[in-house]
Amino acid sequence: MDGLRILFWYWWCLALALAALEMFIPGAAFLWVAGAAGLTGLVVLAVDLPEPVQVALFGALAVAAWLLSRRYAGREPLDNTATTLNRRADQYVGRVLVLEEALSNGYGRARIGDSVWRVAGNEELPVGTRVRVTRVDGATLHVEPA
Repeated sequence: MDGLRILFWYWWCLALALAALEMFIPGAAFLWVAGAAGLTGLVVLAVDLPEPVQVALFGALAVAAWLLSRRYAGREPLDNTATTLNRRADQYVGRVLVLEEALSNGYGRARIGDSVWRVAGNEELPVGTRVRVTRVDGATLHVEPA
């Protein structure tokens, strides 16, 4: 490698290219390897290393980065909001509410945030009673005393 000289900013350009590639092929694998390239550039900036050592350093850092990405990717909790994405009311099952309108003749109203929902129940309950959502039927929340 007499004519080829790898400078520190070459590694940074590789890091930018890998990070850009992550936008087109998502999955976070290229992002971690881009970090390895950036770190290799920092080491080469601080210490003048021969090209074979630079490539070996990058290889080792890339493998380590990829292994770390697999280790930490498994720790992320699963997003369970996707299960109720198009069924907003299902997320309220189990939640305790306060009646804004008495539950009479099987129906009443309760506030959740800035919305008022129709609630249904088997018992007659006065305004201010705490109720727990047991199930959802369309836009009606079925409740029982909490």
